[in-house]
Amino acid sequence: MTLRSRIIFALLALVATTNGWAQADSQTPTENEALKLAALEALIAAPPERALPLATKVLAGKHSDEVKARALFVLSQIDDPAAQQQLLAVAEQNGGRLRAEAIRMVGIGGNPEALARLGDLYRSGDRTTKSAVLEAYVIADNTRGIYDIAATATDESEFENAVEMLAALGARDELRMLRDKAGLSRSLIYAYGISGDVESLRELAMDSSNPEQQAQAVEALGITGKNNIGATLAEIYQGTQSQLVRDAALQGLIIAGDDEVVLQLYRQSQDVSEKRQLMQVLAATGSDLMLEVIDDALADDQ
Repeated sequence: MTLRSRIIFALLALVATTNGWAQADSQTPTENEALKLAALEALIAAPPERALPLATKVLAGKHSDEVKARALFVLSQIDDPAAQQQLLAVAEQNGGRLRAEAIRMVGIGGNPEALARLGDLYRSGDRTTKSAVLEAYVIADNTRGIYDIAATATDESEFENAVEMLAALGARDELRMLRDKAGLSRSLIYAYGISGDVESLRELAMDSSNPEQQAQAVEALGITGKNNIGATLAEIYQGTQSQLVRDAALQGLIIAGDDEVVLQLYRQSQDVSEKRQLMQVLAATGSDLMLEVIDDALADDQ
């Protein structure tokens, strides 16, 4: 994640945190509490050596969770190992929403050593904690941490969640390593599609030893959004005898929205039932080219 992206995400996290805590508590902050929140917001612009002790003092004091959450955000903006240690202390010693917030703030801080400590919290944590750790890793663009979670997952849903995160980050190398570590699965194949890994999908799409996985890979090619992927899908469609794979290629074309290729297949076909199916596929893409197909189908008999 670039510095600009991290700053934008941090600002969004601040807004989300404030709104989230307020909605959860279903109470309007008191005047005193609102003043504290404003003070902490202003503290972000203060020198780190002044901001750190004040934010730490808030966390140790008797304040609402909303105020403490704002203090955690302040700590996430301080480039000092001591600030990261304070975030980890809250994450390791507290529970509930404040723990989850501290974990996410570690992600915003992006300190490698602090991020490494989150792995232990994930393994021993509840569902909320695990979700927060994954979010922190995504915020920090820590693909290795997410890979470790996926590679050691014993629960299918945890594996799928981690794989989805890797796909969203475009972590092709880690996703490929998971193929050797955990074997292929539907979620992993579609993660290749989301990450744009045409090379891996093309290899799987040409392997007919497992028709179901082959079909999944063919369909996932449409997800990649790469230029000229329609030509690849058309080649697969015309080169296979498997109806399962042919249907997957058509589904991939719908996902890719490549109406030109579908129209080309329609015009090349001499089979009425196939033309009918291709007409339906073209309709599913919402293409204006459908009018050309309709005009062709309604042409006068010769």
